[in-house]
Amino acid sequence: MTFKFIILAAAAPFALAACTAAETDNASSDAAAAEAGAAAPITAEEVAAAQEAWGQGIVAIGKVFTEQGDVKAAAEKHIADFYNYGGGDTILFKPTLTSEDQFRGTADEALSYFIGTEGTEDKGFAIKPWTAVRWENEGTVTDGDSAMAMGNYYFTDTDGNETKVEYTFGYVRGDDGALKINLHHSSVPYSG
Repeated sequence: MTFKFIILAAAAPFALAACTAAETDNASSDAAAAEAGAAAPITAEEVAAAQEAWGQGIVAIGKVFTEQGDVKAAAEKHIADFYNYGGGDTILFKPTLTSEDQFRGTADEALSYFIGTEGTEDKGFAIKPWTAVRWENEGTVTDGDSAMAMGNYYFTDTDGNETKVEYTFGYVRGDDGALKINLHHSSVPYSG
């Protein structure tokens, strides 16, 4: 019994060293994969996936609101996940339903638009709530480390009615390798 304990005790440092080396290799591989992803050219398929995820995020904010959850936290997560405010870039955001504060260059201004701020024109676009967002891209242009898409997107309300909105979104790759919005312009179509 003592002999088995001595062998196990002697082998433990080697096993620990092997685990530490494997963890270091995995961490290096993860960092290299993230760096490679950050450098990879943006594809039209990635833009389409980012659009779908953005729409699901808008629906999720509305759901949190109707369930009386922490809507501010949900909207802050949406902004952090999809906009490049934290990336040091200038963000050009012109929301649909604005006339006084037309442009939202900060995350706080975007938050106000999405969930509303008393005493302002912001009534909370994302807390309407919407049940679906459907995209119809007119076109997507990719240019290595950036992309732009333009078209119409349709927001479905709880009664099943769709609101058509025109959009142009610009994308860059964030530090985490995910696409981030650096340009968001949307407007209600001309009604002449």
